[in-house]
Amino acid sequence: MAGGAFADADTLKRAHLYEYKITGYFIFACIVAALGGSLFGYDLGVSGGVTSMDDFLKEFFPEVYRRKQQHLNETDYCKYDNQVLTLFTSSLYFAGLISTFGASYVSRKYGRRGSILVGATSFFLGAVLNAAAVNIAMLIIGRIFLGVGIGFGNQAVPLYLSEMAPAKIRGAVNQLFQLTTCLGIVVANFINYGTEQLHPWGWRLSLGLATVPATLMFIGGVFLPETPNSLVEQGKLEEGRRVLEKVRGTTNVDAEFADLVDASNAARAVKHPFRNLLQRRNRPQLVIGALGIPAFQQLTGMNSILFYAPVIFQSLGFGSEASLYSAIFTSGALVVGALISMSLVDKFGRRAFFLEAGSEMIFCMAAVAITLALKFGQGETLTKGIGIFLVIVICLFVLAYGRSWGPLGWLVPSEIFPLETRSAGQSVVVCVNLLFTALIAQCFLVSLCHLQYGIFLLFGGLIIIMSCFIFFLLPETKQVPIEEVYLLWQNHWFWKNIVRETDQAGDSDGKSTLQV
Repeated sequence: MAGGAFADADTLKRAHLYEYKITGYFIFACIVAALGGSLFGYDLGVSGGVTSMDDFLKEFFPEVYRRKQQHLNETDYCKYDNQVLTLFTSSLYFAGLISTFGASYVSRKYGRRGSILVGATSFFLGAVLNAAAVNIAMLIIGRIFLGVGIGFGNQAVPLYLSEMAPAKIRGAVNQLFQLTTCLGIVVANFINYGTEQLHPWGWRLSLGLATVPATLMFIGGVFLPETPNSLVEQGKLEEGRRVLEKVRGTTNVDAEFADLVDASNAARAVKHPFRNLLQRRNRPQLVIGALGIPAFQQLTGMNSILFYAPVIFQSLGFGSEASLYSAIFTSGALVVGALISMSLVDKFGRRAFFLEAGSEMIFCMAAVAITLALKFGQGETLTKGIGIFLVIVICLFVLAYGRSWGPLGWLVPSEIFPLETRSAGQSVVVCVNLLFTALIAQCFLVSLCHLQYGIFLLFGGLIIIMSCFIFFLLPETKQVPIEEVYLLWQNHWFWKNIVRETDQAGDSDGKSTLQV
């Protein structure tokens, strides 16, 4: 089997026979699919900005607005500690983590393209509801629709990009998802900076403009080709080969197509892909791709900074307008990080970026924590020099995250699952990612209030743990064909003992070899 652990490996080591050219058809497909990241990014950027706008707070969260204006006798860390306010943000991610299991079924049964179209439609409806909201219930319902859109989009888009990309440039192509996510954040921050001046309806414009990326994604998705992997998985062999030839720009695709067919034969033999994920031969993918990396991506603390960058800067004394301006700088650093990673990840590899950037992130978290411990709290005003230092350190943190855990947190899981569990595996990836995103979103402000600067030390400690996780357990996957990644586990110092024991003993259903 090309993507699993039970076929003769000699029939699968055909990567040197793969041929490809970069075609216009391939570029179009990847750009349109990558627009899915802009939905995620726009919401990340816009939600934090809107929750710091006075007009929005006055209409839906007057208590928070009064606390902000009156400067009650509490630490500056607690200005925005309101669970209903954070529910406005986190409700989207709770909805997304549930919907991703429906996305798995749609993606496997009807293809990655089907999930992309469903995601765009749901996101559009959510944006309309949020822009027209007249009460908190309407806001939350709109956020749920947005969450369903992100659940479907995040499940399908990374898979689509990894399956369409040739092995030698898969890292760069997959990171188009992260790049469009970053660009969505940047655009959202610029929009927030402008709409904050439009009283009293500027926040409605910020939320409503989410319909733009959703519309572009839907229109482009109508013309989007399905991936060859998905077509073959659905039994459409002739169409699958035709699309493969078109995206590779050559008719000499026999070796790659044979691997796709082998993987598809194995995938059809699996009736319960979620149950299959739990089998011993898939233990590396489950631990690393489905659970470890998506959880750790959120535990870096990065999305907390993106959600609440305007809130954080405003709490630090920068003022409402300056906080949005500062958020634009941090999101710009995220885009630069994504471009660096896209350019170099297929040269230096995934592990190098994880470990190098992780060290920088630990230093930045420690610097922020020490500075706040010495210079902030109990109403004390930060000096201009300290404020500038914090912005620089946070930007360096964002730059490190933007070239490591940000893009690689989606790239690595999307490339390590075999075809028979790929759709189910990606659903678990998105579910775990959104679960931790929602928990962090819901708990961050209250944790900031009670732990104060200690929250940044906590994140720094977690980054040390996740860097060790990568160092010891993740093999390098650069330039390895997606249907042959499983071979890496058989040569890894730790995982080989688990997957080889499976090969020798056979699966629990009694099948140790698949005929190809």
